[in-house]
Amino acid sequence: MDMEEDLFFNMDTAVPLGMIVNELVSNSLKHAFGGRDKGEICIQLYREKLTKFKSEESEGTVFVLKISDNGLGIPEIDVENLDSLGMQLVTSLVDQLDGKLELKRNNGTEFIIRFKVTDKENKVQFALKSSHTSK
Repeated sequence: MDMEEDLFFNMDTAVPLGMIVNELVSNSLKHAFGGRDKGEICIQLYREKLTKFKSEESEGTVFVLKISDNGLGIPEIDVENLDSLGMQLVTSLVDQLDGKLELKRNNGTEFIIRFKVTDKENKVQFALKSSHTSK
């Protein structure tokens, strides 16, 4: 697991992220390593070069969640039209985050999820962290 330090998200972001990680790691464990004794699953979460975005009302930061494995590789699928309940859940949760889902098939499978967090949401989380650590 490779995570940037001091990342804090509100519940509306943290819960979907946790569910996405759980589903994609479970899928890797079930399907990626059939017949193999060893395999590797990598989870990364970081800011995307502190890229700022501007919309009508808010500024924020783009974050990237990557979950990859060095397994057999997922078959050619259209992530927008899936029969798998687990992958439907993942795409729904990514939509809930107003994010983008990308799938790569290079020496295994890699899911890349980009999502935005507004500065207002970040300030609330840092304020909560500060109040808990100052006690």
